[in-house]
Amino acid sequence: MSLFSSIREDFRVVYQNDPAAHSWIELLFSYPGVWALFWYRLAHPLCKYRYLKPLGRLIASLSQILTNIDIHPCAVIGQRVFIDHGIGVVIGETAIVEDDVLIYQGVTLGGVSLEPGKRHPTIKRGVVIGAGAKILGNITIGEESKVGANSVVVKNVPPHSTAVGVPARVVNKGRCKNPLSHDKLPDITKEMFEYLLKRVAVLEHILMKDNQEVIEQDIALENIYEAFIKAMKT
Repeated sequence: MSLFSSIREDFRVVYQNDPAAHSWIELLFSYPGVWALFWYRLAHPLCKYRYLKPLGRLIASLSQILTNIDIHPCAVIGQRVFIDHGIGVVIGETAIVEDDVLIYQGVTLGGVSLEPGKRHPTIKRGVVIGAGAKILGNITIGEESKVGANSVVVKNVPPHSTAVGVPARVVNKGRCKNPLSHDKLPDITKEMFEYLLKRVAVLEHILMKDNQEVIEQDIALENIYEAFIKAMKT
């Protein structure tokens, strides 16, 4: 695909991913992610030439000042990639982002090594990366997977999966009918607390059988808790 065809696709894909886009005027003034990709498309071909590479870095630096999005010109970004809102997005030098990827604000595709070579992640086709997520190192996020907001991913994620948490864990596998269903992501912290509360309840039941001392301690703790709740309400 030619340079201008790629740029045209970058503008068109906004209508597919954001119902708030109603006109070309809005695209021109309200979508820094689109403009960051525009400047990237201009700077990226310069990375192929040793003496023109600094010019590519200069264009990328100017784009960062204008859009607050840092895309290294040597990164490889496919077609119809949409950076929604975009503020604070960082895409490193050796990152690879394939077609139809959706990236929200605050996302980092960063490295964990100073060694030369591939240091940044590979994002496969159709991935959705939630706001504030950090994907670090030479790892692969499988196609059509989702990364939850504010997750920190340091290991490979298989295709058609959902990864959440710090560090991120794969908590769901299988295709999702609506890739934007951020409200359907599991809350692993809540699930862990539910497990711990149930486990504590079982242990209390065992200990309190015919054990007057444990019962008295439990009553004392309940009184302390109730006094604390009353103090919070006043």
